[in-house]
Amino acid sequence: MKLKDTLNLGKTAFPMRAGLPTKEPQWQAAWEEADLYNKRQQLNEGKPSFQLHDGPPYANGNIHVGHAMNKISKDIIVRSKSMSGFRAPYVPGWDTHGLPIEQVLAKQGVKRKEMDLVDYLEMCRDYALSQVDKQRADFKRLGVSADWENPYITLKPQYEADQVRVFGAMADKGYIYRGAKPVYWSWSSESALAEAEIEYHDIDSTSLYYGNKVKDGKGVLDTDTYIVVWTTTPFTITASRALTMGADMDYVVVKPAGQDRKYVVAEGLLDSLAEKFGWESPEVLARHKGAELEMITTEHPWDAEIEELVILGDHVTLDSGTGIVHTAPGFGEDDYNVGVKYGVDVVVTVNERGLMMENAGADFEGQFYDKVTPLVQEKLGDLLLASEVINHSYPFDWRTKKPIIWRAVPQWFASVSKFRQDILDEIEKTSFKPAWGQKRLYNMIRDRGDWVISRQRAWGVPLPIFYAEDGTAIMTKEVTDHVADLFAEHGSIVWWQREAKDLLPEGFTHPGSPNGEFTKETDIMDVWFDSGSSWNGVMNAREHLNYPADLYLEGSDQYRGWFNSSLITSVAVNGHAPYKSVLSQGFVLDGKGEKMSKSLGNTILPSDVEKQFGAEILRLWVTSVDSSNDVRISMDILKQTSETYRKIRNTLRFLIANTADFNPNTDAVAYENLRAVDKYMTIKFNKLVATIKEAYENYDFMAIYKSVVNFITVDLSAFYLDFAKDVVYIEATDSLVRRQMQTVFYDILVKITKLLTPILPHTAEEIWSYLEFEAEEFVQLSEMPEEENFADQEAILEEWEAFMTLRTQAQKALEEARNAKVIGKSLEAHLTIYASQEVKTLLTALDSDVAQLLIVSGLTVTDESAPADAVKFEDVAFTVEHAHGEVCERCRRVDETTKERSYNATICDHCAQIVEANFAQVVAEGFEVKAK
Repeated sequence: MKLKDTLNLGKTAFPMRAGLPTKEPQWQAAWEEADLYNKRQQLNEGKPSFQLHDGPPYANGNIHVGHAMNKISKDIIVRSKSMSGFRAPYVPGWDTHGLPIEQVLAKQGVKRKEMDLVDYLEMCRDYALSQVDKQRADFKRLGVSADWENPYITLKPQYEADQVRVFGAMADKGYIYRGAKPVYWSWSSESALAEAEIEYHDIDSTSLYYGNKVKDGKGVLDTDTYIVVWTTTPFTITASRALTMGADMDYVVVKPAGQDRKYVVAEGLLDSLAEKFGWESPEVLARHKGAELEMITTEHPWDAEIEELVILGDHVTLDSGTGIVHTAPGFGEDDYNVGVKYGVDVVVTVNERGLMMENAGADFEGQFYDKVTPLVQEKLGDLLLASEVINHSYPFDWRTKKPIIWRAVPQWFASVSKFRQDILDEIEKTSFKPAWGQKRLYNMIRDRGDWVISRQRAWGVPLPIFYAEDGTAIMTKEVTDHVADLFAEHGSIVWWQREAKDLLPEGFTHPGSPNGEFTKETDIMDVWFDSGSSWNGVMNAREHLNYPADLYLEGSDQYRGWFNSSLITSVAVNGHAPYKSVLSQGFVLDGKGEKMSKSLGNTILPSDVEKQFGAEILRLWVTSVDSSNDVRISMDILKQTSETYRKIRNTLRFLIANTADFNPNTDAVAYENLRAVDKYMTIKFNKLVATIKEAYENYDFMAIYKSVVNFITVDLSAFYLDFAKDVVYIEATDSLVRRQMQTVFYDILVKITKLLTPILPHTAEEIWSYLEFEAEEFVQLSEMPEEENFADQEAILEEWEAFMTLRTQAQKALEEARNAKVIGKSLEAHLTIYASQEVKTLLTALDSDVAQLLIVSGLTVTDESAPADAVKFEDVAFTVEHAHGEVCERCRRVDETTKERSYNATICDHCAQIVEANFAQVVAEGFEVKAK
């Protein structure tokens, strides 16, 4: 036997290198085979419920790192709740209808308008389901635990049926109506869009200033007067039917020098406009309030037969323009609202593809709306006073990335105005994290118009509306319930497979159809109505789920998306929000803070991270960032995260190795019999337990990350485990002091493994496989540890925090001695502490081997005055000299009792006592001696 064999060197098969890319799929396969998700649900049966409702990602393409952050965050929450006394089922979902899938098929050469519609919809369905399978595999590879075999998918018949029932309930309350108000119209998608489908970009536009000749001045203005208007959308002049002024604004009639014409502009803008138009010495002939000019008529700039009425509106400002805006009710919300008030015609001169129509005039017909500005300028002739290019923010279709127009076409709307206050009241009852989310959503609902829910596309849930022969819309509860039943049985495709009469209840009649003939709506529902109905199609529909949900968690863009549409439909039907709490996250940016883009080449795919580092590193990264704001990620950042993971893993590996011979059932030492330092670490760890559990409760992952890393690196690695080797390696296997420390090791190991399971489930299960005395086969089936409190903990904490300060001071003195070449390793040192009475009292109270805690071979504590060369602090000083004696070959301490023993070992008296008490045969025969 060699001398080192008398040491209790920790041994374990738990590898230092994690090999995550290879091992994670193996663990996931084992979890699936063991049916862990369902076993966890069975364990939690009858417990209080916690329900996180999954916002459905769109089924198109592999997941990106934003998806990963979202799903990992949800998984951490659900896992922590499941291990904390809650029944927390998690049903994942997918959004599967909508334009992007149509666009994918179009790129593949599929021509929707040239094939049978039912065949086309089947192609859309097949593609969507293939994407669901692809993304499901991606999410499972992240280690997300969910009811993967029973997700909700918005194209499934029962879901579509439940969606139609939400529509029917809203229609029954009078919240669904048809109107021709201007809506966001995407010529590139050939469809109306909702607010949530709009993004803004800066563009250059040509703005025009021109005059409308007064036709009937009502005795206020002469017919040689021109009212000057301004527009940033020249094509809309083709549909201009009024001029809007501010009732209380001041206007002037001016005559520029050398001109026969008189002009009307806002008085506050006269100087800037005169300069812009090149007017010399404009003479003010009269002043009028806008209200005095109401109902005056003017001629359209190039069609004198079209009258444009002067009307009053609140949206007119002096910020830009002339103080008078041309009004085309078919192309703007403000224009429409003020136009309806005055009975102005709503004219639309652009078709669904962005081309000017016949009613725009022969010169314009067939031209793209955005290309007619030169022609408009030509048509205005000498009425054009100025033109200029301005840069401003403009709405774009978020899918095609093309600009949209406001366009009035008959659409179906869901009223928001009729129950807006109810929605606002529900927002105030809801908890938001971050807190500013409440105000953001409140303001959005407060300011939004009614919701246009119809889309002129094919792939989606049909609007379940019929029309009688006289054009009356039919959407009674009887009808929508019948359609819902048909959808549940056949799917919504039945709408296109059958004639209208075959979709109505048997024997259905309507006074508007004396001949019994009916037609059906051909528009589909906005996809936000699909996902916004999930509270009914999922939470309300499945017995084991609860409605309203405890939590919705999505990206901050969902304030105008899923958070918004879900809220509207839920309050409309049931009078309350679909969620009790809303948690929002920022966006994932690259390492430089730039938006990720394939064209920039700065995207990071979860699959790439999994291949290089493993999903655990991505999961740990999620906890390391403040996801309430935009966060950064790069391979360099993930490499740093990987280093943190390695530190955590190797620290826990040390605990595993040094409890390999520890049986908690027979070897554990009661708290009251622990050494003071072991009690201190036990108390510190229980504070960590409380911190982590509170952080899980508050969804504060970053607090978990910081507190765990701090405990691992500072409390364990830099202190407790640093001197632990002098105990667990050196002392006799069954010695009390070693079992005391192992008790703490094992307690920390078991509990921190449980605490980390929601974040690092693969690593936690690997550790758990080495803990043979724990009852649960998988750590995921265990419960979170509870914080323990001890009667003496406050006093112990106070004493040991004071010691930690002293330790830091001593380390500084040892470092200076090392730099001065007095010592090499700290075990070569003899440390003298020149202590005040307070410090002496502290060291006595610790009841510990302070030399061992400070990892020095010799220690003297004295109340003598410190010499001049001492390292001094306020109430303590230190000197360091090389320890006297020889190095013990077993414990490596410098000790004056070290000597060569008869059994071929040069060791100190303390080590000799251990060896002689436990290795009698070797003592008799002698140790192996290394060859010189």
